[in-house]
Amino acid sequence: MLLKLRIVFKVISLTICLVAHNSCKSSKQSATEKRGLASEEQKLTKVQEITNEFTEHIPETKVSFDMVAIAEGRFMMGSAHEEVNRKQDEGPQREVAVDAFYIGKYEVTWEIFELFFKQNQQVFMKLADDRTIKIDAITRPSPPYEDPSYGMGKEGYPAVSMSAYSALVFCKWLSTITGRFYRLPTEAEWEYAARAGSQSEYSFGSVENIDDYAVYYNNANGKYAKVGTKKPNAWGLYDMHGNAAEWTLDEYKEEAYSALKAENPWQIPTVIHPRVYRGGSWDDDAKALRSAARSASSMKLQKRDPQIPKSFWWFTDSNFVGFRLVSPVEQPSLEDQKKFWQLVLDE
Repeated sequence: MLLKLRIVFKVISLTICLVAHNSCKSSKQSATEKRGLASEEQKLTKVQEITNEFTEHIPETKVSFDMVAIAEGRFMMGSAHEEVNRKQDEGPQREVAVDAFYIGKYEVTWEIFELFFKQNQQVFMKLADDRTIKIDAITRPSPPYEDPSYGMGKEGYPAVSMSAYSALVFCKWLSTITGRFYRLPTEAEWEYAARAGSQSEYSFGSVENIDDYAVYYNNANGKYAKVGTKKPNAWGLYDMHGNAAEWTLDEYKEEAYSALKAENPWQIPTVIHPRVYRGGSWDDDAKALRSAARSASSMKLQKRDPQIPKSFWWFTDSNFVGFRLVSPVEQPSLEDQKKFWQLVLDE
């Protein structure tokens, strides 16, 4: 995948702010004024809108998935200096704000992700409008030469081993199929949802409670589990800690928090690696599952891939990394969606 030039990011950054976060808050004053103009009735409607979850049914299939509404809010991103097992890249801790969004109740499972494969293209040939033409124009992966689940299970289990690029193209495909904009979460959105209002090491408090909420090295028996087998966090989200680690939209930078924006921060990626994935996995120790813990991708996730060049779609050594969907409450226009895909997929 080709890299975006920095000058391009500067030119379109204002637009991408709108696309990625659906508010384009060019100033705190304008955002405040906009909120001030909303009537009490409008405010009530918005609250009602974002306190429910919804189920997305994928057209022409019997497959569906649940999305949970997360209200806009502020939180302390990163870890406090006194947090046990804290790493340098988790600070300095900063207060940030995020707009309202929906996030997957569960990690994306294989039965959802595999609909995206080339061999399932015929399933969607009967769509009533131009979506068929649009999805035919989206490049899709064939199955890799090795089983990407590594025999750990498919039905009801989290999809893993895909690249961040593959996850993003899936999101574009899904957006086209359903008519609703889906993408990966930003790092800030992910941590906000994972914390679920907490400021402790984990959303459930201390590490002593981890077996009730997370699939990780000590209880995984050497493989991932079906999604939702452990308790959810306070906002009804399952497996935010452990099971499969999860891709985010952000490029990894160790010093990212020192320049973190106060509202809807996003480290726009300019490289394939390193990208941020969060949450820890079935193959990690408990400390990697902390709400503030960050992980960076590298070529090590592709080290056993014999292809030259190595696959954009599959990472042979990442059977512990999957993803979770996000959809903004305020949906971007089709034009802004197009600009977003152009940016993150270098189209």
